[in-house]
Amino acid sequence: QVQFVESGGGLVQAGGSLRLSCVASRSISSTFSPNTMGWYRQGPGRQRELVADISSVGNTNYADSVKGRFTISRDNAKKTVYLQMNSLKPEDTAVYYCNVVPQYMNYWGQGTQVTVSS
Repeated sequence: QVQFVESGGGLVQAGGSLRLSCVASRSISSTFSPNTMGWYRQGPGRQRELVADISSVGNTNYADSVKGRFTISRDNAKKTVYLQMNSLKPEDTAVYYCNVVPQYMNYWGQGTQVTVSS
């Protein structure tokens, strides 16, 4: 059962931008607002990593690799979390997922593929 649904990925050239969205399914929508939400990614041959998170009140944290380029935001009324990605690099190529922080196994969705060409 998919709990989060990610969208917005695609193919973009290096230096380009994408905006990812993730919406909570109805079954878990009541848990969205009080939880810290995160964007994770898993690149080819790599472990899944947390790249950005945002608390219920809007405090944010970023991995060093994306700091200054990515911006995470949330809309609690829409049960949606966003990731604005600018100045994309080939090393940002990955499947991007959202989940609560710390992650909960049963909440993983299909993810959205981001491919950055050089």
